[in-house]
Amino acid sequence: MNDSRPAILDLSPADLASWLRERQQPKYRADQIFEWIYRKRVTGFARMLNLPEALRSELENNFRLFGLRKVRQTGSEDSTRKFLFSLVDGNLIETVLIPASPDLYGSAADRKTLCVSTQVGCAYGCKFCASGLDGWTRNLRSGEIVEQIIQVEAETGEKVNNIVFMGMGEPLANFEQLLRAVKTINADWGIGIGARHMTVSTSGLAPRIRELADQPLQIRLAISLHGATDEVRGQIMPVNRKYPLAELMDACAYYSSRKKQRITFEYILINGINDGLDQAEKLARLARRIEAKINLIPYNQVQGLNWSRPSSNRQNAFLQALRSSGIDATIRREKGHDIDAACGQLRLQTVRDKTFAAVSEVR
Repeated sequence: MNDSRPAILDLSPADLASWLRERQQPKYRADQIFEWIYRKRVTGFARMLNLPEALRSELENNFRLFGLRKVRQTGSEDSTRKFLFSLVDGNLIETVLIPASPDLYGSAADRKTLCVSTQVGCAYGCKFCASGLDGWTRNLRSGEIVEQIIQVEAETGEKVNNIVFMGMGEPLANFEQLLRAVKTINADWGIGIGARHMTVSTSGLAPRIRELADQPLQIRLAISLHGATDEVRGQIMPVNRKYPLAELMDACAYYSSRKKQRITFEYILINGINDGLDQAEKLARLARRIEAKINLIPYNQVQGLNWSRPSSNRQNAFLQALRSSGIDATIRREKGHDIDAACGQLRLQTVRDKTFAAVSEVR
């Protein structure tokens, strides 16, 4: 059911303090409310027992606490879990919990990475990705981004300590709400995850990369590169027509000059498209310019797309070519291949199943 009340998770402490002040409530009530939400993780305003009963009722009347509802969950043999959530307006988003991996943005043995969505669908139409097959619907609000963490931790009983904005959507196309979410996730009053444990992934929106570089937080940046020349990248990623590699690399160089964190190039290996050794040589040159790390990802099959993954031999040959050039490169080994963990697959399958069922019912 569509809940028209605004989400309290969208508010900053200043926003909530202002709302409280209008009701002659002391400023410290904001700290109490956020402690109940982010530390004690209560599921209703009525459980905020150190607040006056009248204030609890007013909060209930004016705000919704949580809005995501789990629709489906899939799990894999390697313990990767994928969640399909329904938003209050009925739209669907995906969130993926990935277990510790030595080649996924660090080497901590107890790392639990959550891949969160920032949009419903995607407008950028990358040719390997399921997220954009049904187009873009809308941006997520900051509270909807943050709530994915809260809901997954509640569902699994596990503490998330690494965030990757690499789910459905292009994070930098939802820049304002992304930054609000990052601040809430990072804040002591919020989720409390360090900026160095957050990675923003982008398809290459060069102007926004520069804006992100000017933000004070030392968050990590990952570039979905997937091609080492404009000719190859243009086949895979339409955004390359607007922001070709030269412009993208200039933006990356600017980011590197402003941040202590090294940029990661994400590179999906697609059989016969971008997995040749000539691409490896050119990719090494790009990485060397800004001392980027390279994360190779064997293509994850998407229903309705004709791409395929290279053989293990071709994957390893590409990797060794990069390492021989002195590049810090790894292959992201299987995490969730058996549960269709690539961006947008579970949502796309669910939407199409619903459409098929509706059409069948009409017939």
